[in-house]
Amino acid sequence: MIGRWDLDGNGGAGVQHPSKADAQPAGRGPEHRVAALTLAALLFVGSLMGMSNLLVDGVLREGAPRWIYGTAMLLCMVAAVPLAVRKRAGRWQTFGLVLLGDLTYLVVVLCIEDPVRYATPLMLLFPAFVAAWFLGPWELGINMAVTTVVCLLALWPSYDSAAALGIQVVVNAGTLNGGALGVFVLRRRVQRLLDATQALSHLDPLTGLFNRRYLIEQAPRIWRQARRDGTRVAAMVLDIDHFKRLNDAHGHAAGDAVLCAVAQALAATVRPTDVLARTGGEELVVLGLVGDPDEARRLAERLRLAVSDTRTLDGHAVTASIGVALTRPVGNEHAPDALWRLVDRADAAMYEAKQQGRDRVAALSLPRARSPISLEREVWPGTTAGDTL
Repeated sequence: MIGRWDLDGNGGAGVQHPSKADAQPAGRGPEHRVAALTLAALLFVGSLMGMSNLLVDGVLREGAPRWIYGTAMLLCMVAAVPLAVRKRAGRWQTFGLVLLGDLTYLVVVLCIEDPVRYATPLMLLFPAFVAAWFLGPWELGINMAVTTVVCLLALWPSYDSAAALGIQVVVNAGTLNGGALGVFVLRRRVQRLLDATQALSHLDPLTGLFNRRYLIEQAPRIWRQARRDGTRVAAMVLDIDHFKRLNDAHGHAAGDAVLCAVAQALAATVRPTDVLARTGGEELVVLGLVGDPDEARRLAERLRLAVSDTRTLDGHAVTASIGVALTRPVGNEHAPDALWRLVDRADAAMYEAKQQGRDRVAALSLPRARSPISLEREVWPGTTAGDTL
């Protein structure tokens, strides 16, 4: 992720807020580890290169400045170690590294014999660009102000004329801050494009619900949470009744309007931690955690009622048949494969609901100890349903 960088740190996958559901815990993704290791490498290599000045005569002032300079380079090397070991850096830690870069440059200037020749303000490019790429606007603003002050303090001893000093500060600090601001604007633009691309890859363009790809991506998280909490995973497959008849009688525009209206009704009904996705045509899937079959039945019944109460602007109303299946995840189970086995069972239950008269909830449970082709049914009060896990 190229956006604002907070590597120290999902919850639910609420349909109404895909951006929240997509948010990866900061500091856990591979791109964050690469960024942290890159920062560590830059710190270490930069400090190592700076150490080379200790071996060149006439660059550093004699006496205490040499020890101060060497200590500053060594501290930068030490600062790289936690980044390399932890492979992540928090927002404040990154901001601290930026300010450390500014301070290190000031120390270098005070220890160099000829700062104009051996320590130009271009050395501040590293902290300036790190702030522009990884931090937010107010941290960047603070660093731009600090950059200006550091340039002033660094150039002050080299110029007798206040006008010449002012021009050099404006030129150097202006170049650094202008470049940093340009990088910041570019990064924000790139982030918006990446966010839009990610949203398109996870959302169904017609209904705005999550799509099949997102459902697969969320399976490992849901399976881990179910094992951790000791709960079951429930899959509910919803299919709009007589949808082809609606399309044939009123046109595809009416069918699309119905799909959008149903999607909105379901999005307002599912729990914040559930995943609601359109997997194709008029079929939708709800994936969530439940404590027992009764909880799954109640949620499925709420979904059925939400669909039956839906009306489009043209007055079209539909019903839905819902199939439910439950599973208790076990260790070493491949979550995406387990997901589709569960959805297949819920899909079979949905067809059972169709055969029983539509506009109802049904479940078909596959007993573990029986033949794979054997199906067991159980009737819930007021619906055709079953679950014997």
